[in-house]
Amino acid sequence: MSHGYDKYVGIDVAKESLDVSGLTAGSPSEFENTAAGRAKLLSLLPPAGACLLVAEATGGYERDLVAEVVAAGHHIAVVNPRQVRDFAKAIGLLAKTDRIDAGVIARFGEATRPTPQGFSEQQEQLRELIVRRRQLVDHRTAEKNRCEQAHSTLVRNSVRKSIEGIDKDLKRIDRAIIQLVESNDDWRGRYERLKSVPGVGAQTAATLMAELPELGRLNRQQVAALVGVAPFNRDSGQFRGRRTIWGGRATVRSGLYMAAISAKKHNPVIRAFAARLLAKGKPPKVVLTACMRKLLVILNAMLRSDEMWGPRLATLTQ
Repeated sequence: MSHGYDKYVGIDVAKESLDVSGLTAGSPSEFENTAAGRAKLLSLLPPAGACLLVAEATGGYERDLVAEVVAAGHHIAVVNPRQVRDFAKAIGLLAKTDRIDAGVIARFGEATRPTPQGFSEQQEQLRELIVRRRQLVDHRTAEKNRCEQAHSTLVRNSVRKSIEGIDKDLKRIDRAIIQLVESNDDWRGRYERLKSVPGVGAQTAATLMAELPELGRLNRQQVAALVGVAPFNRDSGQFRGRRTIWGGRATVRSGLYMAAISAKKHNPVIRAFAARLLAKGKPPKVVLTACMRKLLVILNAMLRSDEMWGPRLATLTQ
């Protein structure tokens, strides 16, 4: 859905401050990143819907801002910092301060017109649980590696106790994820449809729901590009480069990678698709990436049509 905004307001978000560009003349350009500071910023904005606020993704410091902006009826888009930096270089702006960055973000928003996003407290809770689970799995892997390399009995016992604690935390996180998903009627149906696909396990389904809420609402080209499994051309003149995937959501791609490995063995549609590509001489890595994209497109088609898994869905993704 497109909007005609009168103004684009850029916000450079830091842990303790918000640098803002695009407010009316005479307005302050810096606010505290606190409830009071954000409320002051909201009071200086034009009427709801008249402007688009644009902020960079900062790993979480923008979360309260997004929630409060959406709750107040305003529109906000969270954009990729790399794209903003590339935009600054493209317009010849190499200097970098918080105030300059806020201005660049506002200009980037006006030039690219990013899509505003909503905010759901439950969606954010699910995302946090999924992120924490991934952190625990990574920590457990590191501890297991340390245990294998340790020669001291005391060190090995310490590491084993740490692994036991991580395993208990993982069980608690897994239960919380299931309870949260089952508490929402819409989520429960989407979750069951995703899990019905051979190769897609419970955690992959939860990851897709938490970190790819757009699944089922986009066409196949859009969802593949969003995740980063769409091959991009690298041609110039008579040179024809190898197609590569680029960008996208790395955490979703990691989950799809493991699901595609499983689907190549247990999903008849993905297995046959991989066999055809291998018979054509495609490299194994290319085949696996193609399987990731095929699986993602199937999942997207299922959610769009509210269907459970069935081999006929392969015809929807040709």
